[in-house]
Amino acid sequence: MDIWQNPTVRLTSGTVRGRRLDGHVSFRGIPYAAPPVGDLRWRPPAPVEPWTGVRDAFEPGNPAPQPAASFDGTTSLDEDCLTVNVTIPGTPGEGRPVLVWLHGGGGTNGNAADYDARRLAVDGDLVVVAPNFRLGVLSCFGYPGLDDGGTFGLQDQQAVLRWVRREIAGFGGDPGNVTLMGESYGATMVAAQLTAPGSAGLFHRAIVQSVFSVLGTTPAHTFMPGLPELPPRWTSEAELAAIGAAVAAERGWVTGDGDALAQLRQVPVKDLLEVSDAFIRPAFGGATLPESPAIALAAGRFHRVPVLLGTTLDEARFFVTLAGDPVTAESYPRLLAEAFGDHADEVAERYPVRDYETPSLAWARISTDRAWARPSWELAKALAAHTGTWFSEFADEDAPSLVPGFPAGAQHSSALIYQFDFEGRPALPAPQQELADRMTRHWAAFARDGDPGWPGFEHVESLAPGKSGGTDYAAAHRLEFWAGKP
Repeated sequence: MDIWQNPTVRLTSGTVRGRRLDGHVSFRGIPYAAPPVGDLRWRPPAPVEPWTGVRDAFEPGNPAPQPAASFDGTTSLDEDCLTVNVTIPGTPGEGRPVLVWLHGGGGTNGNAADYDARRLAVDGDLVVVAPNFRLGVLSCFGYPGLDDGGTFGLQDQQAVLRWVRREIAGFGGDPGNVTLMGESYGATMVAAQLTAPGSAGLFHRAIVQSVFSVLGTTPAHTFMPGLPELPPRWTSEAELAAIGAAVAAERGWVTGDGDALAQLRQVPVKDLLEVSDAFIRPAFGGATLPESPAIALAAGRFHRVPVLLGTTLDEARFFVTLAGDPVTAESYPRLLAEAFGDHADEVAERYPVRDYETPSLAWARISTDRAWARPSWELAKALAAHTGTWFSEFADEDAPSLVPGFPAGAQHSSALIYQFDFEGRPALPAPQQELADRMTRHWAAFARDGDPGWPGFEHVESLAPGKSGGTDYAAAHRLEFWAGKP
């Protein structure tokens, strides 16, 4: 069947019809698992109910249930959210590399439909699969007696990868050449899948962009001013079950009579979302994630696939802005003392506030170097000891601002505008469009054969307009200074 002339694909669950658009073919809202509603809430993704006839795949499926966030206005209360969007080039081809994209959004927010993948698909000659998966309290909730709690989003992603293996040839993709790619929280999920037994053999390369620290803790205020020290991105099943029980009791969701889990599955989604922020850390100790990824990755216990890591030059500016209250010359010493204790004076000497336009920018530089650059470098070293590892830094300091009113620089998530199209955003100026095209070539080359086109670790490729080649990442982010500090 020529899906480029007649965009119809016969799946194991039924037939779907997509649309020919400008230079590409799009299939949206294809179910990869049954709606996780009612008794299927907090259970592994179940098989899709087959359908007869031809199902139109013209519109995206529901985003996962989520409240509006300061960085994302998407809202949803519909648990029927387990769908994928597939984007393919508009010209015939078989055996194309497959890129599975896991969106970010802090673990509580995000929507695959926001990321238009046509440039990646067409210019990179890729098949791009973008799923929605459970988030927040519907993903990472735990409770005594709840099997494999805290891993339902991870299980959804594995169901997507199994769907790809089963179905993607019908879209012209190669099920034996799958790259799992994520940014921010999506990158955290990729890191987890690198260690999850159920993911073995389901993907063959990994791209990890702007991942928050997966190996250790984060000092107070360095993720965001006002936040205390943060634990690792993972929690034990026992700890999560205790948190879930405490929240359920406080909210009055469980009475002393009857099956507690059955009662919890009847709680309205809007009530659950009120506590979603407390349930963003996947749990280890069960079948899906037997071991903490922090321990497994550091020890080399992960799937041996090539990995491309990326950061941005000014990651933390996004979060310093998001905090709301600017850092001041008066608050700067206090933040240093609370974050670094006995090392506060050393940090102040290395990052004097007078060297920056504002105290907020000074704090953003400290936070970028300590909370982003250092753990990303440590993760790269752990991976490179066992598998091919490449590293890049997005460094366009004139990247379009994601947050109004703050000197943007190459802040967290700014690289995404160069990889995807977003509704309502103007076209990039010519020098930045050239960088976007170059990034597509690098990512497509990695998806094709596991080599983005620059030397492996410890080389760091700088991604900036008019510049190619390496950058001294360790010196720029003062990693020698940060070694051994809290």
